[in-house]
Amino acid sequence: MGKLNINGKDMNATENLMQKERFRPVDKAGFGGVALGNGFQYHTDYACLEAVEAAWKAGIRLFDTSPWYGLGISERRMGLFLKDQPRESFTLSTKVGRLMLPQEDFKMDQSLWKGKLNFGYRYDYTASGVRRSLEDSLQRLGLSSIDMVFIHDLSPDNGDMKDSYSYYFEQAAHGAMPELTRMREEGIIKGWGLGVNTVAPILQTLEVADPDVFLSACQYSLIKHEEGLNQVFPKVAERGISIIVGAPLCAGFLAGKNRYLYDGTFPAGVKEKLNALYQVAKNHNVDLRTAALQFSAAPEEVSGVIPGAHTAEQAVENANSFNVKIPNDFWSELKHEKLIEQNCPVPNM
Repeated sequence: MGKLNINGKDMNATENLMQKERFRPVDKAGFGGVALGNGFQYHTDYACLEAVEAAWKAGIRLFDTSPWYGLGISERRMGLFLKDQPRESFTLSTKVGRLMLPQEDFKMDQSLWKGKLNFGYRYDYTASGVRRSLEDSLQRLGLSSIDMVFIHDLSPDNGDMKDSYSYYFEQAAHGAMPELTRMREEGIIKGWGLGVNTVAPILQTLEVADPDVFLSACQYSLIKHEEGLNQVFPKVAERGISIIVGAPLCAGFLAGKNRYLYDGTFPAGVKEKLNALYQVAKNHNVDLRTAALQFSAAPEEVSGVIPGAHTAEQAVENANSFNVKIPNDFWSELKHEKLIEQNCPVPNM
């Protein structure tokens, strides 16, 4: 049987990696921090604090943020509430790969982040960069520890990297990835992986490192799920690795927002598919946003789903959606109409 070299160690892929006990969040229902960073539009500190508090009161205990979300703003806002909760009572993830650099009124062309930004940034996927990034995040959050760490936006679709993806991946493979494995072994974190919007970097990382959990955004929703389902899920299942689904509502597209994901465009066919999904939902008196969240949470490989919210009402609606009973006939019609793959796991209420 062949050997797999991971972080400088020879490991038998079948015997060692498949038997590894990997960290998974306790609850699948989560809260994503893009909106807290003024994603798409400016939100007040107070409204964001209310949203996190409302999610907590509704039972949410899985929270995800990033230095990149508002260039520090999301972490500050999320930590403002979480710092006062018992640390063992919730699971928190943040990200590494960009270091924030103080800069008054930093401006970005066509930025997703609105409001006043007082930090610039630079990419750094080295071992020392990971350590510094996490120390900075703890300061912004006001917390003593972080459970899961995702190497952020290390993906060919990241146009900000221009033609440097291969360079940065090599930097991470020799720096961030083994360093995060060491931090896991030291007990500083519980698990790590990538936080990306495409499947290729996930598959590439599985070849060179020993991750625990991936945050896969934009790849497992009612609109788009084929690659995640058929390419990623079987691979991670072999090694006991789990997936946290980001953008389960396609940045609000499945919840009535006139936008699809993050680049301001609508790919061919997505509006037509949305209309078809709405029609099936109407046939069964089902709320499509609720169905979308439950769909993303259904696979065994999925350990978390993290829709965002910037109001208390949104946070409560999202949390409650995970507990609604949806008739099996709804899912059957989606498969009959070929709106979801035939092999998609679906909730069984």
